Amino acid sequence: MIDTVGLPTRCGSAVFENRPPATADAEVVARLRAAGAVIVAKTHTHEFGYGPTGDIAATGPARNPHEPNRITGGSSSGSAAAVAAGHLPLALGSDTGGSVRVPAALCGVVGLKPALGALPTTGVFPLAETCDTVGVIATDTYSTSLAWDALNRPEHVAAPGLDQMSRDVTGLVVGRPVDDYWRAHDDVIAAGVDAATDALAVAGAKVVRVSTPAIDELAATFRTIIDAEVHATHAHWLSQHAGDYQPTTEKRLRTAARVTAPQYISAQRTRRTLAAVLRDQLAEVDILLLPTTPVRATPIGEDLIQRSHVITALLSLTLPFNLTGWASIAVPAGPTADGELPAGVQLVAVNCGEADILRAAATIEHSLSAV
Repeated sequence: MIDTVGLPTRCGSAVFENRPPATADAEVVARLRAAGAVIVAKTHTHEFGYGPTGDIAATGPARNPHEPNRITGGSSSGSAAAVAAGHLPLALGSDTGGSVRVPAALCGVVGLKPALGALPTTGVFPLAETCDTVGVIATDTYSTSLAWDALNRPEHVAAPGLDQMSRDVTGLVVGRPVDDYWRAHDDVIAAGVDAATDALAVAGAKVVRVSTPAIDELAATFRTIIDAEVHATHAHWLSQHAGDYQPTTEKRLRTAARVTAPQYISAQRTRRTLAAVLRDQLAEVDILLLPTTPVRATPIGEDLIQRSHVITALLSLTLPFNLTGWASIAVPAGPTADGELPAGVQLVAVNCGEADILRAAATIEHSLSAV
């Protein structure tokens, strides 16, 4: 999905099978390269980034390093799998509804989605531009912080203190949502959120229970907005090369074509209104703490009915923060033993920034790794 000079950007699709190599790096690639990164590979993506499972692409499914018969999550499927498997310490990804954080959680690595607009998307193939964000997937919070520093500082001036990343969360107000919307369906994930809560409280954060009014109504705007913007991007290719799409993607694009302009405009208006309501409700909170996904990695090749439920579940806890534009990060907080599937928690910057959620994530990482 991200242009890299000399390599084609095929977006996981046969539609772009004959696409020529990119003639320039995407801006985020150029920034990493200028900071000393060595670009070694393009990785697997769910076709055109249009899905959270990572198992729909011209080259077949990505496979979870912890259990190859299970999904990686998506759409940044290869990025998370390659980092989790130990092939790379760092990868880029795109996040429109959870596409960095979901695979990070399912593969047991760290995934940072910066605030909407914090990083340029120049040279990144669009999915839905009013939600698209470039993110980072890395082995740990320290590596994530280094990458964020390089990406966020075009002048490449080193940030102070990166030689020993701060874990000071004293005084941060952390909100635990009580609404049923945020409930994990997996006891291991729920236990991970509890452990992360305890870690932050012990480190000096103030943990409070919060409610999130109208979250269901806000989340309901996502499908309309995404589908309308995705179809606008693909209408030409769909009319000329429909047979080159994966069947699941083509079907979704045909459905997306039914969204009308009034429906799209209404959804965007509702999005703006309810995002403001949510921020007002959380005015006293710095960070939200919740599961990244309500389920862990599911088997590849599930039937269509079950697949629909999985897609809905995987996106449910991440997509609200693409709609609000708030930065968020997924950090492992579950099993790490061989043969056990990872679980992740999510930290959301409500009234703070990327540096603050990185500190909180580092606190959780340090505390849970010491157990």
